[in-house]
Amino acid sequence: MRRILTAGRYFREKFGESVYKIPISISGFTCPNIDGTVARGGCVFCENESFSPNLEHNQSKRFFLHPTSENPYLEFQLIQLEAQYKKTKTILSKKFGAQKFIIYFQSFTNTYAPLATLKALYSKALSFEGVIGLSIGTRTDSISEEVIAYLAELSKHHEIWLEYGVQSSSDETLKRINRGHGRANIEKYIALTHQYKLNICAHIIFGLPGETPEMALESVKFALNLGVHSFKFHPLYVVKRTALANDFKKGEFSPISEACYIETLIKAIKLLPEEVMVQRVSAGIEDDTLLSPSWCYVKHQQMKAIRKAFKNEGLLY
Repeated sequence: MRRILTAGRYFREKFGESVYKIPISISGFTCPNIDGTVARGGCVFCENESFSPNLEHNQSKRFFLHPTSENPYLEFQLIQLEAQYKKTKTILSKKFGAQKFIIYFQSFTNTYAPLATLKALYSKALSFEGVIGLSIGTRTDSISEEVIAYLAELSKHHEIWLEYGVQSSSDETLKRINRGHGRANIEKYIALTHQYKLNICAHIIFGLPGETPEMALESVKFALNLGVHSFKFHPLYVVKRTALANDFKKGEFSPISEACYIETLIKAIKLLPEEVMVQRVSAGIEDDTLLSPSWCYVKHQQMKAIRKAFKNEGLLY
């Protein structure tokens, strides 16, 4: 039986105890394919609030950051950061006795802001009790060498991860999903991140429009060849208020089946060297914004099916 290097196992081996992620969603962050810098409308599958459990919805103030913009709302963002940290830390401490945490900047593109803003948010997060590091969700077209160099300095004393939304290695697919950049950009900035010896996690989506399972596996091989240290695998699901939802309603897109997803996932896991961490193997949303597939609604059932299939293949997650 092969024990997959999960995030839980990795952090327990490194720090001697469990480390818990605290997801953070800061108002004002957006993406360059939303604000018009490289495209408009965002990725076809993204209604970002669906992926933002700590984001305060229905906010009266709506503002959007850009790397070259002023940020008059930094104090508000710092208050928001601390409030989300305290709320989730209290829950995790009471439920699991958690003592060590990683702040996970999750929603939108969390390096797409002025450097002064990033420094203020990241340093504030690292000052919280029990926080041993950061995990920063971003895009390869939205990070500069200056930001990477700053994170490399932080990594001398903290656990720092950059989570890049690779999604696919196919230029055709990246264009189809309105990503706003291509394969070459991914290669360039993952290579640059490597030069600074930062930890890299690649997000790969299975079931993207027009993609076969074989294409998804090519994306995994592509990221492996770039030397990423970890993966998050996601099935593509359809939520309301997205371009993908329109295609789904018109019968122009059919989500990946559970059987096909699990089969592709097993093949992907078998491609990975044992030292490559797997941080996620499922995704879904348990509310009425989910349109399809229904098997992505209950994460517990999803994981039960995945673990059973893994066991049959000699894999322990």
